Amino acid sequence: MIDAAAAAQSLETYTMPESFLVVDDHPLFLDAMKLAIHTAFPQADIAEADSLASAFATIDKGGSFDLVLLDLNMPGTRGFEGLLELRARYPKLPVVIVSAIDEAETIHRAMTCGASGYISKAVRKPELVGAIQGVMNGEVCLPSGYEPPDVVAGETARTIAKLKQLTPQQLRVLNMLKQGLLNKQIAHELNVGETTVKAHVSEILRKLGVASRTQAVIEVSRVMLPQEKPSDKE
Repeated sequence: MIDAAAAAQSLETYTMPESFLVVDDHPLFLDAMKLAIHTAFPQADIAEADSLASAFATIDKGGSFDLVLLDLNMPGTRGFEGLLELRARYPKLPVVIVSAIDEAETIHRAMTCGASGYISKAVRKPELVGAIQGVMNGEVCLPSGYEPPDVVAGETARTIAKLKQLTPQQLRVLNMLKQGLLNKQIAHELNVGETTVKAHVSEILRKLGVASRTQAVIEVSRVMLPQEKPSDKE
């Protein structure tokens, strides 16, 4: 006969293993991240993605994650676009940036865009392990010595606020506008009608407070990473 009290106690003490999604396209660092996670949480389940598209596919397939660790420089995205789209699609999913860029303004922008923390790729393994443990304990983890910039460009802050109003589909359309795609091409890529694309473009322009596609691209260039330039090739 089953001991009901023992069964209840067993259920109380049982916890599901922590689940992580690491989004990074550098195999060596991906391995380092997985090692650090398993050091902090030996039973953790770890999924990996080498692009934003594969990350979205993994989550959409039913992946339930406690934390996403995201590199800012990913194929198919620029600056903070990937972070903004992740936050728009999955607002309850914590996302921590893990990046080689550790400038104060970049860290501040990432936090403004909705990151739950920021970890520098320059840290040693013990610090990386500690940072992951801290984030999982509910702490806001930021690089050692980080101080918010004294002056944050007002235009940049306003642009980020506007971009956070866009839906995931509108963010995808905006990214394609930056690539110079025509409405017909965008419709083909998204498998929707041109009328739908036109509606998305109109709404993007309205939310960004601009009058043309070109102005929208210029506006979003404000949230590029420091090493990026608006004239860079996609």
